[in-house]
Amino acid sequence: MSIRVGIVGISGFGGGEALRLIASHPSFELVYAAGESSAGSRLVDRFPGVPAKLAELLIQKWDPAALPPLDVLFASLPTGASADALARVPKDVKVVDIGGDHRYVEGWVYGLADIWPTRIEGQTRIANPGCFPAATLIPLAPLLADGLIEPGNIVMDVKTGISGAGRGGDSKFGYAESNENLIPYGLLKHVHMPEIASTIERLSGGSAAGLVFTPHLVPMTRGILATIYCRGEATTDRCLDAARRFYAERPFVRVTDKPPQTKWASGSNLAFVSYAADPERNLVIAMGVVDNLGKGAAGQAVQNANLMCGLPETAGLDGAPVWP
Repeated sequence: MSIRVGIVGISGFGGGEALRLIASHPSFELVYAAGESSAGSRLVDRFPGVPAKLAELLIQKWDPAALPPLDVLFASLPTGASADALARVPKDVKVVDIGGDHRYVEGWVYGLADIWPTRIEGQTRIANPGCFPAATLIPLAPLLADGLIEPGNIVMDVKTGISGAGRGGDSKFGYAESNENLIPYGLLKHVHMPEIASTIERLSGGSAAGLVFTPHLVPMTRGILATIYCRGEATTDRCLDAARRFYAERPFVRVTDKPPQTKWASGSNLAFVSYAADPERNLVIAMGVVDNLGKGAAGQAVQNANLMCGLPETAGLDGAPVWP
């Protein structure tokens, strides 16, 4: 079965990662690529290592009124750039929005694939979670579902690679500014906070009013490590057991006794979670690791598209992480 696929925003890091995954997907056929700065060039001009079968595909200027016949469209555009345009995509084209315009928006399903896969199956409009929500909500979900932590008292300290900032050309994310540097940003008002808080409330049935979320840029290309401080009286073993039961049938979540490392997930759609708890101090530490371009963007987008199309969830995503 050949499923005709398009990518909008192919010039960015998320779009480029979607291209890498779709190029080797057993059922997806890339027939349309669109971008702004790269419009008019061939894929091989932008991505010299692209497979020969895709080398001559011409990158179009993004115009939803000029789409060829498609089954699935991946949109990897900056937040604020996709809402109006995607509203004009024909209803019979399945859309996965990797950007932030449609998360918890009416008419779109929030695509947290490892937690709510059945909500995604057969849908036509999926809002892909952000990279930070993927790294934080996957380790938290089992604890919230089992009532092991207080939903209103969660502090998140998250480190991300520079590619998480996108290919926007902002000089503050250049090599000289980022190398041998650690940069906190988005304090108290990061764009992912409402999405994280809403999901915590849906998972727990309680309020996430006390949520604190602080992201940091670290001098590496890929990866996210979330260290999350919670209030609860569970033991480490009880937290690990809850996660193993919660994710027993999920192919991409790995529950580990050891604190996870970003390299474990590099280049993959895997998520690693672990826990450390001290019931006497009413403290639970949850840890999550993902590749911000994999599970945090294009990997989960392909996983969502597989669920939408009735394909095996792991199709095109079962390659091993890059190591070292």
